[in-house]
Amino acid sequence: MKNLLEYQFLIPIVLLLGFAPFYPQPHIVEKIRMLAAGTLNKPIDIFDLAWHAWPFLLLAYRISRDLTHT
Repeated sequence: MKNLLEYQFLIPIVLLLGFAPFYPQPHIVEKIRMLAAGTLNKPIDIFDLAWHAWPFLLLAYRISRDLTHT
């Protein structure tokens, strides 16, 4: 599990999975806009938001852990 939290692993995962597909706009951007507009109600859309958001959450956890454990 420790290797999964290394920056060499996390940053490519965030860039590839978090922002996929790159064109016309990343799914994470589309789903966040849907969430803000209140139209995120289909289960597949909720799953898609979770699928594209977990790399960002894991990276945020790693950064916060590094900042608090100095």
